[in-house]
Amino acid sequence: MELRVRDGRAVLAGEDDSGEREVDPHSLPLGADLAEALHEWAKVADAVERTETPSDGVANALVARRGKQLAGRIAAVMNSPVSYTDPVSGELVSVEAPEPPFEPAVPRVDEPEPTPWGTGLTVSVITAAIVTVTVVSLSLGLGETSRWLALVANVLVVGGLAPSVWLGRRVPVWRWVAYGVVTGVLVAWLALILTLL
Repeated sequence: MELRVRDGRAVLAGEDDSGEREVDPHSLPLGADLAEALHEWAKVADAVERTETPSDGVANALVARRGKQLAGRIAAVMNSPVSYTDPVSGELVSVEAPEPPFEPAVPRVDEPEPTPWGTGLTVSVITAAIVTVTVVSLSLGLGETSRWLALVANVLVVGGLAPSVWLGRRVPVWRWVAYGVVTGVLVAWLALILTLL
């Protein structure tokens, strides 16, 4: 397909079975605004070409640049290369169809993974056992010296663990450890209360 100017009108020339044919841009599916822009450009190009006064080349350059822009728009709409004949210089330029814009991949929204109850509860039970044995051993060892010292040590240990456990309760893997720590402390305190009786 080739973009040309004929008597102040834009035409698109192409080859078919009967030979070369020129058609009006309004007869093609280019859109009314592009067809009107082509005809306006053709009128300006015809006027610049007909002027008898010598020009400094600025008008010629503007006509050529606008023609290439319009040929690019036609190539994009028709998705095929378009040749463009500059009406002032007569130079034939080929304008390729632009590549379609890059569309970023839409991130997949996966279904959430199932909760690993078996593994998670195993981690919680092991953590609870370790914490229970540790707190009971510490409390009984210090309780032989002073019950108040054992009580203060328990409060300090639990107070030191509390911020970490609070932060870990929402992390998928560490939540099982947090559950085990809370359970271990509660079981240890229950065991210590039972030893006092």
